[in-house]
Amino acid sequence: MNKSLRSFNTFGIEAHTEELIEITSVLQLRTVLKKITHPFYILGGGSNILLLNDLKGVVLKMSIPGIQIERDFKHAVYLSAGAGVNWHQLVLFAVKNNLGGLENLSLIPGTVGASPMQNIGAYGVEIKDIFHRLEAVEIATGKSKIFRKQALAFGYRNSIFKNKLKGKYIITKVWFKLSKPPHRLHLSYGAIKTVLAGAGIENPTIQDISNAVIKIRSEKLPDPEEIGNAGSFFKNPVIKKKLFAELYEQYPDIPHYPQSDGTIKLPAAWLIERCGWKGKRVGNTGTHVRQALVLVNYGNAKGAEIYTLAQEIQESVCQKFKISLEMEVNIWV
Repeated sequence: MNKSLRSFNTFGIEAHTEELIEITSVLQLRTVLKKITHPFYILGGGSNILLLNDLKGVVLKMSIPGIQIERDFKHAVYLSAGAGVNWHQLVLFAVKNNLGGLENLSLIPGTVGASPMQNIGAYGVEIKDIFHRLEAVEIATGKSKIFRKQALAFGYRNSIFKNKLKGKYIITKVWFKLSKPPHRLHLSYGAIKTVLAGAGIENPTIQDISNAVIKIRSEKLPDPEEIGNAGSFFKNPVIKKKLFAELYEQYPDIPHYPQSDGTIKLPAAWLIERCGWKGKRVGNTGTHVRQALVLVNYGNAKGAEIYTLAQEIQESVCQKFKISLEMEVNIWV
């Protein structure tokens, strides 16, 4: 075990791997897949993983670069980006060029390649809303395949690459369909309107929205450079009406968001906070003082410590609310 992964995961967990290979092109990826004989892991920005142990095998760090306007039409632009492009840098590129659709997704950590895999989303927008297609290399054959939107079976923080095709493909490039002015703005979710009003902005641009989201996220979520974390550790649960009715009777202040299929989405942070976890420290780990949904590493936590804390939170939420929280972070063992 001769390669530290501490700087490659935003939790800042000290773990090692036998070998780390940085992938900068599809050709190189194909070559490596032909030669590789050990188990391997695919690493993007390291912002959605929790390392429990040292890794026996090889880590492939996806660093394929490139942002390009592929097609330019009257009302829309098709923009492509390599899997290794930093997500926020892609958002800034789009906003700078007045291309709409990504602004609500500002400051989300990670890389472009991981974005469609878990259908990242924030402030009323998800990847599926602006996704066009992607290119992925089949691990078994080394051949590239194009996947269009319908084939990805997008769901809440979910896609076909997290279930049916998990471990079978490596995403190398993603295309997005972005708008030209006039843009359709998404202002109704979270505190965006409040921040814009506070700045005296009545007719916001996509740059204004991006700035507002950056401000909100910066104040709400801890910077991994300052304290190790992987953002939201759990998914917001979606429950049936019957269970919600029972909870609402007992907790009339419970925040809730009705879904189109009749189910109800609840904020996991509220459930965790009601169980007394917000800001609670347990040894080298704990939940953040401003956001109960974020588990943090106070400096020397091992992955197993954070995982144990996550399980304890799950158990307490299940006992109090009869809800099973699902981890959003990928556990590497």
